[in-house]
Amino acid sequence: MKNTAIIIPTRLAAKRFPNKPLAKINNIPMILHVFNKAKESNVGEVFVATPDKKIFEIVNNNGGNAILTEENHESGSDRVYEVYSKKLKNSVDLIINLQGDMPNIKPNTISKLEKLMINNNCDIGTLAFPIRDENEIDDINVVKVHLDQPLKDDSFHEAKDFFRKKKDFIPEKTYHHLGLYIFTKDALTRYVKLARSKLEIERNLEQMRAIENNMVIKVGLANSMPLSVDTEEDLIKVKKNMEKL
Repeated sequence: MKNTAIIIPTRLAAKRFPNKPLAKINNIPMILHVFNKAKESNVGEVFVATPDKKIFEIVNNNGGNAILTEENHESGSDRVYEVYSKKLKNSVDLIINLQGDMPNIKPNTISKLEKLMINNNCDIGTLAFPIRDENEIDDINVVKVHLDQPLKDDSFHEAKDFFRKKKDFIPEKTYHHLGLYIFTKDALTRYVKLARSKLEIERNLEQMRAIENNMVIKVGLANSMPLSVDTEEDLIKVKKNMEKL
């Protein structure tokens, strides 16, 4: 039996949308929505990793478990590793890095990723969803993943590339990538010790560091596509979606 923890890296100083984690949806800060969805997945302990005291206090004052981290991490995965190494090193086998800007992610999306990872052999696992809107193809805020074969409900195939925009790609083997990763503890430890890679910097996609260092990332099919909040316009869309529920 493998033990899993979920760590949500988040900070106030996002370039595109400052103070994003505290933006309210149904009068609840976005980071609490994400934390609660993670708890509802029943995958394991949930932690919020943040350098900001304001987030730390809001999460802990609302029954959550936030850990203050160093400020100068270059990526969310580095922030996740700090919490893993300080709090969880000898108690978990798998670590989920859940982005703090997907407040309407379904708990069974998170639990499906864990199940796929337990039943397969790879360094890192993630999820993707079919591209249903043609506008997403040219939207640089939508990260795409290319596979060598189409995804089925129970498949877990190796990722060949991640990109934001590309002239030539195969539509039936290209999917909308979710900001959700699961690492083995050895893979996370190895990953954060690697230097930032060429394509990671060029594309602003930290998963390229793993690809360029021959780490195996496998991709499963998500059962739904959560809305990712990158801009204030995205927040309006998410609010409308969650108010309906």
